[in-house]
Amino acid sequence: MKRASHKHNGNETPRLVSMVAFNGADILDITGPLDVFTIANALLLESGRETPAYLTEIVAEEKDAVVVTASGVRLLADTSWSSCSETDTLLVAGGPMAEDVSEALVDWIRQIAPHTRRLGSICTGAFVLARAGLLDGRRATTHWRMAEEFRQRFPQIGIDADSIYIKDGSIYTSAGITAGIDLALALVEEDFGRLLALNVARMMVLYFKRPGGQSQFSTSLFAQYCEGGTLAPTVQWIRENYRSDLTNESLAAHAAMSLRNFARVFKRETGIAPARFIEKIRLEAAVKLLEETRHALETIARECGFQSGEHFRLAFVRCFKITPGEYRDRFWTGTD
Repeated sequence: MKRASHKHNGNETPRLVSMVAFNGADILDITGPLDVFTIANALLLESGRETPAYLTEIVAEEKDAVVVTASGVRLLADTSWSSCSETDTLLVAGGPMAEDVSEALVDWIRQIAPHTRRLGSICTGAFVLARAGLLDGRRATTHWRMAEEFRQRFPQIGIDADSIYIKDGSIYTSAGITAGIDLALALVEEDFGRLLALNVARMMVLYFKRPGGQSQFSTSLFAQYCEGGTLAPTVQWIRENYRSDLTNESLAAHAAMSLRNFARVFKRETGIAPARFIEKIRLEAAVKLLEETRHALETIARECGFQSGEHFRLAFVRCFKITPGEYRDRFWTGTD
């Protein structure tokens, strides 16, 4: 593949995206983001661009090396670390073996980092960036299941397990596996605007929802997680009645438990407190209304079960790091 400098010249010079792969990497960490850039290329060429917007490559220890992914699917490396001296965007895949990649790979990433416009990791690829010292003093995220281990190993890094992706300067980290696609869409949006990123998401049949920070778990996933548990009927009842004034007392009564036992079992089965779970459901409903309607914020707050518009605003900012109005400005998909 013909290499391209990370220095661009308007719309004509392709941006090189280099994906670091290794044996045991998750295949979707690699192919998901690369598909985003490939589809962006196709859409831009359809719209009249004469040259590709992106060139993509898989980088491994040796050129033509066979990378055996965690699923067993084999990928062929386009180039070697030693041949990759600069790139526009360097992304590091994650996977079960990410914590154990060689020190040689960590050293190379440390050396090439100053020669990239931006650097990112998918899932547990954040462990590789952390070992290279590139996340020291920064905020970062990784797969939720590995967040506590990451926090213990790298206390100098501010880990946020509740974000899909985080940008800190020119370094990006993303959450578990499919969040690498969200990150790639965000990078396309940075380069060519929201409309192209939105169209790529549509081509991939994905939702285009990327506020500054958002939970990796929807309440639907929580509900699935609780299936078969003691509180499964109550969790479903909450989802159907989130507009009502739900108190811990009413929830405990529905579950036929004492208040103290209900709070303990709910936290054990869902991982969060009942009030936080209810708030998540209400915020999901509010997001949908913000994206699809022009309802007044007070109306949305009332329809979603919040006590007041101010309570809604505070909860929204706490979860998404932007106000409801700012979210609507960025992500409204209506037609009026």
